[in-house]
Amino acid sequence: MVLLKDGRAAADTWRYLDDDEELPPGPIIVSMARWQRNQESLSTRNMPLGLQLDADAEPTNIADDLHRFSVICLQFESFTDGRPYSQARLLRERYRYRGELRARGNILRDQFDFMRRCGIDALEVTKEADALAWRDAVAEIDVYYQPAGDTRPTVAMYRRGAAASYPV
Repeated sequence: MVLLKDGRAAADTWRYLDDDEELPPGPIIVSMARWQRNQESLSTRNMPLGLQLDADAEPTNIADDLHRFSVICLQFESFTDGRPYSQARLLRERYRYRGELRARGNILRDQFDFMRRCGIDALEVTKEADALAWRDAVAEIDVYYQPAGDTRPTVAMYRRGAAASYPV
C-alpha cells in the first residue's frame, strides 16, 4: 500500500491490528469492535491511536471519543457506496474532527477530488504508480456542481454572482 497525502506519496507509520492481535509499540489503528471492547486500556496507552470505521458504522457512536484518535480510516467496501463520504462530512462538519481522515478500500481515480472536498485528507492506494494518476485526477476539475464541506464555490454560486469570478 502507498499512502497519499496532499497528492504525494507519504511515509505511513501506522499499523492496522487484527482484533485479537497483541498491542505492539508505535501507532496503531484498531477496529470499532476492538475500541469498544478495550476502550479503557487503549485510552491509557501512551502511543498514537487510530480507528477504522466501517461503512455501516455511525460516527455518533464515537463522537465523545474523537479527541483520542489521531487518524480515522474510512473503509470503502465498494466504489458505489457513498456512506464513507457522509461519515467524513459528519466527522468534519458536525463533530469538528481535526485529525487525519484516511480513505481505504475500493476507490476509483475520479472519486479522490470529492473525497478531499468531504474532508478526507489521506488515501491508501495499491501501487506507487497510482500516486501520479491521483494527483492528475485532483487537478482535472476546478468547477463544481455540488456543494461539499469545503469552501470552493459551485456553479450555482458563480451564476448568482456570489463567487468572485468563474475560473478560466
